[in-house]
Amino acid sequence: MPVNLTQNAVSAITAGDVNSKPLVQVLDIKLIGSTQERYRLLISDSVLTQHAMLATQLNDSVKSGRIRKGTVVQLIDYICSTVQNRKIIVILNMETIIPDCDIIGNPKMIGDLDTGVQRSVPDRNNGSATLTNNNNLGTQNSGRSNFSNNNNLISRNSGSNNVQSFRPTVQPAYQPPPIYKNHGAIVKNEAPARIVPIAALNPYQGRWAVKARVTAKGDLRRYNNARGDGKVFSFDLLDSDGGEIRVTCFNAVVDRFYDIIEVGKVYMISKGSLKPAQKNFNHLKNEWEIFLDTSSTVDLCPDEDASIPQQQFSFRPISDIENVENNSILDVIGIVISVNPSVPILRKNGMETQRRILNLKDRSGRSVELTLWGDFCNREGQKLREMVEAGHFPVLAVKAGKVNDFTGKSVGTISSTQLFIDPDFSEAHILRDWFDGGGKDVASQSISREIMPGGLKNEIRKTVSQIRDEGLGRSDKPDWITVKATISFIKTDTFCYTACPLMIGERQCNKKVARSGNSRWLCDRCNQEFEECDYRYLLQTQIQDHTGLTWVTAFQESGEEILGCSAKDLYLLKYEEENELRFAEIIKSCLFTQFMFRLKIKEEIYGDEQRVKITVVKAEKVNSSTECSYLLEQISKFSFR
Repeated sequence: MPVNLTQNAVSAITAGDVNSKPLVQVLDIKLIGSTQERYRLLISDSVLTQHAMLATQLNDSVKSGRIRKGTVVQLIDYICSTVQNRKIIVILNMETIIPDCDIIGNPKMIGDLDTGVQRSVPDRNNGSATLTNNNNLGTQNSGRSNFSNNNNLISRNSGSNNVQSFRPTVQPAYQPPPIYKNHGAIVKNEAPARIVPIAALNPYQGRWAVKARVTAKGDLRRYNNARGDGKVFSFDLLDSDGGEIRVTCFNAVVDRFYDIIEVGKVYMISKGSLKPAQKNFNHLKNEWEIFLDTSSTVDLCPDEDASIPQQQFSFRPISDIENVENNSILDVIGIVISVNPSVPILRKNGMETQRRILNLKDRSGRSVELTLWGDFCNREGQKLREMVEAGHFPVLAVKAGKVNDFTGKSVGTISSTQLFIDPDFSEAHILRDWFDGGGKDVASQSISREIMPGGLKNEIRKTVSQIRDEGLGRSDKPDWITVKATISFIKTDTFCYTACPLMIGERQCNKKVARSGNSRWLCDRCNQEFEECDYRYLLQTQIQDHTGLTWVTAFQESGEEILGCSAKDLYLLKYEEENELRFAEIIKSCLFTQFMFRLKIKEEIYGDEQRVKITVVKAEKVNSSTECSYLLEQISKFSFR
C-alpha cells in the first residue's frame, strides 16, 4: 500500500517540534549499553534520517518484533536533546502503523545536505547500496573507476555499470512552523527550560525542568567515608501526571536547599543530573533519580496547583502483607485499635531513640503491628494514643512503611514514612463506614506474631497426650495446634533473662547480656556496653489437661499474656524491691487457671540430643461463651440413634 511519511518531520523535531505526531520509518536498530539495555534507531521521513534513542519502557516492542527495520511508526511522545554536540531524538511513546515496508524515498543523514554527501542506506529489495555525491558520483568495478561530472550518476547493481542522466532535485530550504521561527538572537543555554513530565525524564535530555509537589522529605544524614565527612538528604516529587522521582543533595547543595524544601509545596526544579535509582534505598517506581548540584535551581511556585495531587497512595490490604517480602516498602491503611506507651530504645551506635507499637485492622480480617520510631512516637503516636483512650478509633494511612518479618509480619516507619490521621479521601471514608457499621466487633487475626497456618478458624484442637502419641513436631515442618489446658506449675528461679536493648536495623538484638567489670552491661554480639538492659520472659511452665501434662516455654509476649505484667516489672519486684509476697501472689494467680494455648511444636537438636520443643505462641484465658459454642458445634456433628 502507498505510504506517505510526514514531510520535513526530522527537521521539525530537531528544531523543537514536540506536537505534530509524525509518521516516520525505522531504517536501522542497534542494541547499545552493557549495564542497561537500550536501543538506538535510525528513523527517516523519506528525505532525511536522524538517530533516535528508544525509552527503556519501549524495549519490548523491539524484542517482540513489533518494531523492526522497515517498520512505519507514528511518534506520539518524543523530545530532541543535544548529547556531545549531536542531536538525538528520544522516543517516549509510539505506535506501529505498518510492521513491514520497503525503504521509502532516498533519505540522507541530516546535516549532509550542506556537505553534499549521502551516506549509504540499505536497499531492502536487492541488498545493494547507492553512493552519491552531488558533484561527482560513481562506483568502482573490476579495478576501473568511472566518473561522471555534475549530472551523471553511475550505480553498481548486480555487477554491471549503468550510467543514467538525471536532472538534479533541489531540496527546498526548511521552513519551521510559525512558533519556531527566529525572533532574534538568543544567548546559548539561556532559553528557559521546557517543563517535562517526570515519567519522560532521561539522561539523554539537555535542558529540562519539572514542576512537582514534594510528598516526602528525608532526614539530614551525616556520613564518613574514604573521601572524608559528608552530609546528604533526599526528597520525593509527584507531578500532575502521577510521575514520582527522588531528588538527592550532597554537602554544599544540602546547605542551599534543605531549609527551602517543605512537604506539600510545589516547586520548579531544573539543571539536575539523572542517574540510575539505587533500589536498595529508593522505593519509588522510577528507574532514575535526580541529583542536584551547585548549578541547579529550585524555585517555589507561589500559586497552588490543584492539578498536582497532595499525595499518591497504593494501598495494600493487611492480609496481603503476610506474603510480602521482608524490607519491602508499601502503603497501608487501617483503623487504629490499640496504642502502646512509648519506650526508650538504645541503638547499636549508642544513641537513644523512642519506639511505640500500635495495631491496625482493616476489612481483610487481619490486623498488623505498626512500629513508630523516633519523632513519630511523640508526634503522631501520642495524638493517636489520646484519641484511642478517648474512645475514638481513628483511620491511619501509612505512606512508605517498611515490612519486617521478625516473629510474623509487621510494618515500621522509616525516614521517608508519612502518617495521615483521619485523612479525607475515599479509602478512609469506606473504612470508617465499615468500622462504625459493625466492623469494630469483627474479630481479626494478627499477622505480627508467629501465627499458625490457616488462622483461628481452621485451628487444630488436640489434647496433651496426643502431642506424644501422634509424634507431633517430628516432621520437617512444625506442627501448630491449640490445647485447652491448665497451668499447674511455673519455674520462678529463671523466669526471665537480661537482654541486649540495642537495635540491629529494625530488630532488637535480644542477646543475653552480662555485667562487665564497671557494672555496665556488655553484649558479646554487639560488642558494646550500656547502662540499662532489657528484661525478657523465658517462662518454663507445666500445663495439663484430663489426658496428661507437659512442659512448654513462653517467651516475651506470651509470658506477658500469662502473668499479666512485663518481665522487667516482675524482675524488679523480686530482686530490687525484694517483695517476695507480692511476687508469689502474681505467680499463684496464674496457677490452676485454664487457658487456650496456641502451640508450635518442633523437634530441635541440643548438642547431640534431639528434643521436641513446645513453644507458646499465644495464651488466652478461656472464654466460657465462646467455648460453649465450640462444644455445642462439636456435639452437633455426632449423630445419636
